[in-house]
Order: sequence, then C-alpha cells, then structure tokens
Amino acid sequence: MTAPLTLRPIGPDDQTRWRALWRAYLAFYETELGDEIYATSFARLCDPEVTDYHGLLAERDGQVLGLVHYIYHRHGWHIAPVCYLQDLYTVPEARGQGVARALIEAVYAAADRDGAASVYWTTQSGNATARALYDQVAEVTDFIKYARVTA
Repeated sequence: MTAPLTLRPIGPDDQTRWRALWRAYLAFYETELGDEIYATSFARLCDPEVTDYHGLLAERDGQVLGLVHYIYHRHGWHIAPVCYLQDLYTVPEARGQGVARALIEAVYAAADRDGAASVYWTTQSGNATARALYDQVAEVTDFIKYARVTA
C-alpha cells in the first residue's frame, strides 16, 4: 500500500530540497536564475511577515515529490485579491500519482480560506501532460500572455 501524501508549507529546513525541485522546474522551462533570486525567493517563502507569497511541498515516505508557489494580488475586476498559482512541479518518477492535483487542490483550499476571488495560472501551450490535468481541474481561457522582454 502506498503511504499517504502529505502537503505542508515550505519551511526554513527545506532550502536544499526546495532548491533542487525549483531548479528542475525551471530547467523544464529552459530557465536559469541567479543565486540571489533563489535566496530571496526562499527567504520570502519562509518569512511569516510575507503574506502574499506562499509555497507548499508534497511528501511521501520522507521524499519530497513536488512543490507549488502561489501569490495573492489585487485585481481591478474584483474587490477580493486573486491567487496566481505561479510554479507547480512534480518529480518525474511521481507523475501520474495525484501529486500535482493535490497541490492544485491545496492552493484552491488556501484561496477559499483566504477569501480570494479566483485562482489562475499559465502554462506553455505545448505542455500536453500538464494540460490534461489542468483541463480536469479548471477552465481554459482564450487569453494569451504577453511579456516585455528586457536585455
């Protein structure tokens, strides 16, 4: 029998494991970040004074299997804040075991508890594996993301 999945906030003792997961997530999207960004992001995730940026880890049998980061922010169309699910990653060997779904549902629960008006996220159009799950837990919109590219 498979041990239950545990979801918990990222804490100060998680830096090494969190960093490995986030690095793997960023590598999937062909992105690298400097050490200052890793350090700053981790510090924010662990700082109880930071109330808009959160992270959770998924564990089973002492192994960290996934992470999610989510951010609350104001929105011109709602009085309540909205929740942006920014990063979601499951280690390859745990995919298909409900880890990503559990992390999304945990963000939904936090957003509901915190009174957020909605939860949204983006993904690459060709990320078929993730989109198969996302199509089950959310509605796809027809919005296209644009971003300013800086040198």
